[in-house]
Formats: sequence, C-alpha cells, structure tokens
Amino acid sequence: MNVSKRNINNIFLIFALSHLIIWTLVPSLTNNNLPLDTIEALAWGSNLDWGFNKHPPMSAFFSEVFFKIFGPQDWSYYLLSQIFVVISFYYVFKFSSEILRDTKLSLISVLLLVSIYFYNFTTPEFNVNVCQLPFWSLVVYYSWKIYNSKKISFLDCVLVGLFGALGFLSKYLFVYLLISIDLLFIYLIFYKKSKKFDFKYLITLEVFIVLLIPHLVWLYNNDFISILYGLKRTGLENSITLNHINQPLIFLIKQIGILIPLFFLTWLLIKKFKFKFNFKDKNLIFLIAINILPILLMLLTSIMTGSKIRTMWMTPFYLFFGVLLVYLFKSQVNLKKIKSFLMGFLFLFFLSPMIYSYVSLTQKDKRTDYPGKEIASETQSIWNQDFNEEIQFVTGDEWKAGNLSYHLKSRPKWEGYSNDNILKNSSQFICINDVCLGRY
Repeated sequence: MNVSKRNINNIFLIFALSHLIIWTLVPSLTNNNLPLDTIEALAWGSNLDWGFNKHPPMSAFFSEVFFKIFGPQDWSYYLLSQIFVVISFYYVFKFSSEILRDTKLSLISVLLLVSIYFYNFTTPEFNVNVCQLPFWSLVVYYSWKIYNSKKISFLDCVLVGLFGALGFLSKYLFVYLLISIDLLFIYLIFYKKSKKFDFKYLITLEVFIVLLIPHLVWLYNNDFISILYGLKRTGLENSITLNHINQPLIFLIKQIGILIPLFFLTWLLIKKFKFKFNFKDKNLIFLIAINILPILLMLLTSIMTGSKIRTMWMTPFYLFFGVLLVYLFKSQVNLKKIKSFLMGFLFLFFLSPMIYSYVSLTQKDKRTDYPGKEIASETQSIWNQDFNEEIQFVTGDEWKAGNLSYHLKSRPKWEGYSNDNILKNSSQFICINDVCLGRY
C-alpha cells in the first residue's frame, strides 16, 4: 500500500464526504417524517431553556439553529446529524495520526468504525447520543495534547473545559469520559509521579464549572427533573438483588455483540492476534484510559446499582476503539491483505444504508411513517375555521405536539405536556387529540 500522506488525506476526505452524503440522502428519501428524538429536540428548541424534562439543552440548541436556517426541511436535520458524525471522525483521524505516526494505519483506524452500527445505521436520528460525538472526540484529542506535551498549553486546557461542558450539556453520561481522563491524570501525578501537577489543569475545571452554572441553576429550580428521568430509565426503582448480576452480564453480552463486526474487519487485516501489554507505554495507557476505563466504570455502575444500561447510551464510547485495536496489533498488520480489508469495509459501508432503506420502505408502522405534515395541515384548517391569528403555542407530549410545532407555518412554541396556566390566560385555544394549541 504505497500511498502518500496527501493521498491518504484525500481518501479520508472522500470517505467522510461519502458518509455524509449517503446518510443524509438515504433517510431523506425513504422516511416520511423525522424520528422521535429529533422531533423532541425540535420541540424543546422551539422554547429554548437551559434544560428540559429529559435531557440537558445542547441537542435542542443545535436543532433550533438549523431550524432558523432551513426551517421544516427534513433533510437538513439528517445533514446536521452527519456533520456531527463527520467532525468526530475527523478528530479520531487527527488523533490517530499523532499517536500511530503512520497515515495508512490512521486511515484504517477510522475506516474500522464503519463496522460499529452506532456510526452508521443509528446516525440519521439526531439526538443526545449523536450530539455527544464531536465533543467526545474533541475532549480526547485536546486531553491527549495536554498528556503528550512537556509544556502545558493554556488554550488546550480551556478547550478541554469548553468541549467537556458542551458534551456534558449534551448528555450527562459524558461524565464517564471526563472521570476516566481525570483518573488517568490523578494516577500519573499523585501515584506514579511521572507527571508534575500544573495549576493550568485547574483552568479546565474552572471553564467546565462556569459553563455549567446556568444549567445547574435550572436543575435546582426544576427539581432535578432531567437527572431523575435518567435514573428512572435505568430501572433502579424496581431493582432487585439479582439485577446486580444479570444486568451487568446483559450489558457485557450486548457490548461483545456490537463489536463482533469490528473484530471481523480487524481480523481481515491481521496476521496473528498477538500482542503484549506494556504498561510503561504511555500511548497505550492513554488509549486504555479513554476506551476501556469508561466502559469499566459503566459496568461498575451496573454492578453496584443493579441498573439497566441501555444499548444506545454507549454510542460515543467506541469512537477510538479502531485506534486502540490498530495500536495493539500494528506490528501484526499485513498490508498485503488490504484488498480483503477494503472488500470487507465496502461491504459494510454499503450494507448499512441498504438495510436502513429496506426497513424504512417495507415497515409502515414506524415513527418515521407518521403523517406529521398532513396532521399539521388538518389542524391548521380546524384552527382557521374559528380564528384568523397565528398559532403561538402547543401543549401535549413531545411527539404529537412537537410534530405540530415543527410542521405548522407559525412555528408555535412547545409549552410542555400540559400547562393549565397558559390555557387559562390564553385569548384563543382549541384542543384536538390530546394536544392543545392557541395564542398567549
């Protein structure tokens, strides 16, 4: 594989652009309506706040930015999702180029991600999981720069704090990456004493906390509703003793299942699966900290609490698994088998959108088959029979009311599941199928 660095960069660009185009076009052409999580984010975005009943605010913020630019154009939100995915791919590639010091292996480490369905099949749905991806890769990259540099950069510390806060404001589980990186630095500074403490490290924490203050205030004023929602999703309320065993086992089995295609694609390129752990290798220590430690912490959470770890929660956790595998087996990589690897890569690259298209076109009972535009048009007609003014708000669940907020021309604000005060004080309103809409 005699390819120049410039050509490798061009191949990565072609891959990233192809991924973006395919995964924007396929759902745009095969879905009749946006997915549930995207509609929810748009509902929240219509009435932006520092938090919402289920999640912190970043997915709603980015959705609303795109709504301001493109309006109710479904393809734009599939594009938004792919922009987030491609940015994360870029920083994985950038990081791997520095740690592997071989552009060919760096490209392979990114191409391997095609085998993980979190980074293809599930990406059309812009949600809190996808929203984490670029911030996860950015935190890892700039943490690596701090970790690998003899002189700590003030800017790098600021950026880790900034992207760490944005990741946490996307989804609280981002904290597992932040804790893992903190534990790594604590281990090196206070136990191994291979790094010296630098007060610039505190800049990261300061930036992180300052950016979280508005959300923390919102949490306090709203009885920590989004945190309680997350805890409820783990099934802690109904946890029994057996859950401390079976839930972690289920979690491990699911993770192995998710990674089988990745191991297969790696196998196509490896001579023999032989490697040695050298715990004096600082690159390997960092890779273990960002890849294995967050998963172990998640497993430990399940063991200690008996909580259920939902599969999609692990979306960002495997972004750098390709780098880890290539680093572990780099002496065993056989570039003479590159044709087999590329065949496997192309098979998976095109298989995912084909399966997505098939499912989307043949199954007619999905959220993406919901007649959102038609229902909004009918609702507007009913409103117009009694009122001439524009609809300003909707209440009801995020799905039904969120679709109306998205599709109605006036872009009414979503005011929650039910808001008796707004209805009492509104000058005009009607209620249809568990959704109320009106004017303030």
